[in-house]
Amino acid sequence: MGWWQVNADTLARSRFVLSPHAEAFAALKLLHSGAGAHPGEQSWLRAHLPGHRARLAADPVTALLVRAGLGRHWIADFLTPTPRAGETFEDGVARIRATAPADARAHLRVSLGGGPLPAALDRDDLPERAAGLLTQVWEETVRPTWERRRRVLEADVAARTAQVSQGGWAAALDALRPGMRWLGESRLQVNQHEYPPREISGAQLVLVPVTPQTGWVAWEEPDHYAVVYPCAGALAGTPGPTPAPAALGPLLGHTRARILVLLATPLTTTQLVALTGRPLGSVGGHLRVLREAGLVERRRTGKSVWYERTAAGRILVDAGRR
Repeated sequence: MGWWQVNADTLARSRFVLSPHAEAFAALKLLHSGAGAHPGEQSWLRAHLPGHRARLAADPVTALLVRAGLGRHWIADFLTPTPRAGETFEDGVARIRATAPADARAHLRVSLGGGPLPAALDRDDLPERAAGLLTQVWEETVRPTWERRRRVLEADVAARTAQVSQGGWAAALDALRPGMRWLGESRLQVNQHEYPPREISGAQLVLVPVTPQTGWVAWEEPDHYAVVYPCAGALAGTPGPTPAPAALGPLLGHTRARILVLLATPLTTTQLVALTGRPLGSVGGHLRVLREAGLVERRRTGKSVWYERTAAGRILVDAGRR
């Protein structure tokens, strides 16, 4: 397993960061795999995969670059610069363009498992080709829905931050992504691959959510490290709707049923507005009805008011799924 040595200073400096570039690269990974993890991803692939494949068919060098760079167990480092707070997509892709050609080729050899680089990739324009492809993916498949994606990512970060305040960093990191868990003794397992441990004590660690169901780690030694992870639970279905059990709709009303399903994770009214697309007044009214029925409860943390299911709400949702 791959794990990092993380001290208290690193945890104290850790923060959640949204990254348009990471979202675009996650979309490229989804296009490369061609397999959606849920109906929302499958619908997105039906809309965008044919065009992506046509572009690569017309550009065999870039197609080979993608296959080599997205290796089976390792991603070429120059494709995944460590996200920074406040960085735009253009900022991230500019760092790819700035990669020295020799470094790009070296990274590709690593992602290929240390084997020889295909002759077609022994060239100096690989960073520019990678940046161009990611820009196409961003402009055509991510940017049109970025504002909605961003709201969903913000909701995920808010829920994770609440989890940190309730259970500490160990509990939050355990639930972040498959294969990741707090091992104790200042050790953070980041994946299940057999890679050497890394000492990152004192560095800045950022945690970056993306809406596709994928993830990776990135670093720029010695100071910047990142874990990119998929949105959890009900948030994973973006951009498609979060379905409610069919039996709950006639009983509660479809919007209230969906809100009750979303509240498997504590959320604020603002986050529910982002996830449901309903006006603030409408969401507030539905929450009031659910609270009066004893299906939802609220609590205050600082200046935020969080809503979550009660035991009765959980029983009702579970019963509706049978």
